Order: sequence, then C-alpha cells, then structure tokens
Amino acid sequence: MYAVVRLAGKQVIVRPDEDVQVPRLDAEVGSTIRCDDVLLYADGADVRIGHPSLDNVEVIAEILSHSRNRKIIVFKMKRRKRYRRKKGHRQGYTRLRIREISA
Repeated sequence: MYAVVRLAGKQVIVRPDEDVQVPRLDAEVGSTIRCDDVLLYADGADVRIGHPSLDNVEVIAEILSHSRNRKIIVFKMKRRKRYRRKKGHRQGYTRLRIREISA
C-alpha cells in the first residue's frame, strides 16, 4: 500500500511505518498531522487517481524532528571583471513517520 501526497508544496510517495523527509513544516515535534491532499492511492490491484485529489483518503503522520540539510555553496563569478560572490545555504526540513493511510 502506498500513496502520493502533496506536503509543503512537494509531491511525496509515502508508505505506512516509513520515515520521509519534507521541507520544513510549522508544527511541534511529536504532534500528528493529517494530510487530505492525496493525489494517488494504491493498494494491490486497487489504484485510485485523484482529479486533482481524492476525497475520502487521508494520511496521518507524526513529526519526528526538525533539522537542516548539509550546506551547499552558491558561487558566482564573471571572468576578467574581479567579480566573485560566495554564499552558503542550508535548507530546513522536517522528518515524518507515516502512521497510517486510511481509505
């Protein structure tokens, strides 16, 4: 059984009792969230595709932690002009554990 849901502007494939990483959500660690924006639900031969989303399917997840990814370097340069800019960026994310997919 799996589902494709829209969380924090991204489409994520989720399965029960699996940990997923999504862009940072505004919620407390340990709280549960319900996502009713399910785009696809599959359980064996039963595959349902929403148009744009399914009405009676929802995903329940628990927030495990908030953290930040590794740093990426953004470097800009124009040759022969002495123009160089170096910036770093760390994207925040939230780790979720999918409790159940109820259809």
